[in-house]
Amino acid sequence: MTENELHNRHARHLYGKAFLSFVVKETKHIVRDKRTMLILFGMPVVMMLLFGFAIRTDVKDVKTIVVTSSVDHLTQSIIDRLDASEYFIMTGTAATPAAAERMIRNQQADMAVIFSREFANHRFDGDMGVQFITDAADPNMAQQYVNYAQSIISAAIANARQGQSRQPVNTKMLYNPRMESAYNFVPGIMGMLLLLICAMMTSISIVREKEKGTMEVLLVSPVKPIMIILAKAIPYLLLALAILVTILLMSFYVLGVPLQGSICWIMAVSLLYILLALSLGLLISNLTSSQLAALLMSAMVMLLPTVMLSGMLFPVDSMPAILRWISCIVPARWYISAMRKLMIMGVGIGSVMQEVAVLTLMTTVLLTVSLHRFKTRLE
Repeated sequence: MTENELHNRHARHLYGKAFLSFVVKETKHIVRDKRTMLILFGMPVVMMLLFGFAIRTDVKDVKTIVVTSSVDHLTQSIIDRLDASEYFIMTGTAATPAAAERMIRNQQADMAVIFSREFANHRFDGDMGVQFITDAADPNMAQQYVNYAQSIISAAIANARQGQSRQPVNTKMLYNPRMESAYNFVPGIMGMLLLLICAMMTSISIVREKEKGTMEVLLVSPVKPIMIILAKAIPYLLLALAILVTILLMSFYVLGVPLQGSICWIMAVSLLYILLALSLGLLISNLTSSQLAALLMSAMVMLLPTVMLSGMLFPVDSMPAILRWISCIVPARWYISAMRKLMIMGVGIGSVMQEVAVLTLMTTVLLTVSLHRFKTRLE
């Protein structure tokens, strides 16, 4: 080996050692900060528990009353079925529909069921009638109350007809037969947390070096500026992967959300999304000069759009056209869509290629712009 080769080998060794020291320094800084560690790992656990148990959109324990002006053996059987289900609680009766409406207005019940006269005698001729009175101040939940009650009543009528050719409509719920809201929230929480933690913490970390004046010292070191960026990003990349594993374990063992698809593809798409979030954090650090500004920009750019326009809480297809177009630039929309397909539906990677392509394009654009704006000298 020539002297020149030995010199280059020694230089690469020193360069790699300097880069590793930057990574270790940043890692130690994160680990020593107890408040940062509490945010990084405490927030995902709290949000998973809140969205999984406290914030629910599925129907349960709906206070129900029955108008008793027409009760026969079939209607009594239906009432018993409603009461036996986990969705409804029979809390009382009312003599007339008007009395039932007053009870709902007085918050004594959430829904009233009214059967037509001689309900059982018309089970074969189709002249049966059922009326629901419910509080539609929350229209989504009111519609769910009615849908759940209709499914139970249809099953009771089908049993009463016993062999008749005329049967009520049969409904089959794919992927989430119990209509658990956690199935919807878990991918949304993953998309929101990974974006917030990676982008926000990365941007604040780099801006903090600017505020303290230590960025100038880093930039005059033998390590290239791009390696300084990588040294800042790698610890948050590893922490994001640890948070992702924590969320997946909690969703499966605590919330009972299945992981139908390939774990490898779930991790691969999540890694792409984390790289996108880190690139966004780097861009924000280039556009701001203080930690407060970086924090506010991160919240403004990511938090509200992610919650409102990603499909986490509200279906994108139900939004006005202008908001649907705006949601296309929200990274969480594509990641959440991919996770729902991979985790809940159990499809292969071929079914999420559109989402993967969009995330790849966003990552490439953000990373290119961020590195281009990164300055080797601070003004």
